[in-house]
Amino acid sequence: MSKPQGSTFDIYPAIDLRDGRVVRLRQGDFAREQIYDDDPVAVVRRFEAAGALWIHVVDLDGARAGERRQAATIGSVVAVARGAGARVQVAGGLRTAEAIAEVLAAGVDRVVISTAALRDPDFARQAVVRHGASRIAVALDIRDGVAVGDGWLPGAPAVPLDRALATLADVGVTTFAVTAIARDGLLGGPDLDLLESCLRATNAGVIASGGIRSVDDLEAVRNLGCSGAIVGRAIYDGSLDLALAISVIRRDSPSSGVSLS
Repeated sequence: MSKPQGSTFDIYPAIDLRDGRVVRLRQGDFAREQIYDDDPVAVVRRFEAAGALWIHVVDLDGARAGERRQAATIGSVVAVARGAGARVQVAGGLRTAEAIAEVLAAGVDRVVISTAALRDPDFARQAVVRHGASRIAVALDIRDGVAVGDGWLPGAPAVPLDRALATLADVGVTTFAVTAIARDGLLGGPDLDLLESCLRATNAGVIASGGIRSVDDLEAVRNLGCSGAIVGRAIYDGSLDLALAISVIRRDSPSSGVSLS
């Protein structure tokens, strides 16, 4: 599927939080954690200095526990980001209508739900109806063609990818964040076949996640038709210069209205 002319492409630098620190996991494994910074707010400021207009924040403790655990830290991140004009989307542990409402009321622009939506698509429908489709995204974390929840832990709810896409699009979801678990945090390049299959299956926006390591990878997922890409370890390890990536994507954009992050 080719990228629609005039559409936007957003880069989402990621801040994954565990115990108040910025970390990255490899393939979602909590035993394979690398700590990158003790000050999430400082990381936000660096992202903003590079030109980021979106920040992707994940409450890893919340994802594991099934409830919000990093509210205070995320609140600080949101305050700094919004003060500089950047938008924030938050994921992790958002499994009740009350949790979603609280996060959005705190100034977050979009929430990313997963486990609760996989278990009960009507949960996603109600969130879209209450808050609007632009403020609700669903994360589809894919292993062997199946979307899994519960922080990818054993016994997590699992739904075949094609069924998850169709069912959740039918209830009004217009944005999916698709992660190839096998590539997450490994800098092996995005799973273009997976992303292309998602784009063929739905008219919803698809945000690519997992394995992105370079400007070439960003251009590849953009040209495939994705609406954005989440980038984490490549920024922290220095293999991707965020400011350069934003500059290149802006320069190559077919539309002056492109939103960059």
